[in-house]
Amino acid sequence: MIVPVTAVFAAVLGLLLLVLSGQVVKYRLKYRKGLGINDDPEFEAAVRAHGNLVEYAPMGLIMLAIAELNGVSGTLIYWTGMALVVGRILHAWGMINGKGQPHKARMLGILLTWLAVLVAALLLFWNVWQVYG
Repeated sequence: MIVPVTAVFAAVLGLLLLVLSGQVVKYRLKYRKGLGINDDPEFEAAVRAHGNLVEYAPMGLIMLAIAELNGVSGTLIYWTGMALVVGRILHAWGMINGKGQPHKARMLGILLTWLAVLVAALLLFWNVWQVYG
């Protein structure tokens, strides 16, 4: 069985991971720092934007894929995945452009990501209840 909707979101998030990894590498080369960060807030923001994607994207994608495999509507998977991807992009953009300071894009990205994870969890519960309840 395949999960084409989730696959598209995984591909987009994979590309975002490469972009954010490039940002971190740029600062690692600039400061010759192979591990950790220094006192540059832009360096720290790049590391955290990358790290935050790695912290949230896998669980969101796993939840979407399970829901898609279990037969949840592709439309629901699509809109939940869109919230996850847009949330991660906004968060990363807000982190990098806000240099770690509060930024509207970052806050909206957090909310969209949390909403996507919540909706995916509810879809999974609902799906299991429909099948086994």
